[in-house]
Amino acid sequence: MTADDTAGLMTAPIELNSETLLALILSSLDDDKALEVVQINLRGKTEIGDYMVVASGRSTRQVSAMAEKLVDRVKHTFGFTAKVEGRDTGDWVLIDTGDVIVHIFRPEVREFYQLEKMWQPGGDSSDPN
Repeated sequence: MTADDTAGLMTAPIELNSETLLALILSSLDDDKALEVVQINLRGKTEIGDYMVVASGRSTRQVSAMAEKLVDRVKHTFGFTAKVEGRDTGDWVLIDTGDVIVHIFRPEVREFYQLEKMWQPGGDSSDPN
């Protein structure tokens, strides 16, 4: 079956909003075996987006591959290209989809920065522990 053959079989486009975007991101990370996925609601805390997702990959290769697949899935599903930083090194990849900011780390890098602790309720960036 070619792309022309499937054109008539296409379903209605998925509505783009922060919840459908978040659902696609979480599904993509789950499919790619991301570790310790945390979603943080940013509404009322900042203007940078509605949600932040923090996840880990086992290696630089897995981190980069998860980021690449996620960007491809967002483009295929919603028709836009997310902004990406850090994919070449694979230690920490930032994916900005507009309403949802995604951080994918190697575990050691994630532990060092402890990014999600700043945004979670009760998080205190001045706490050394």
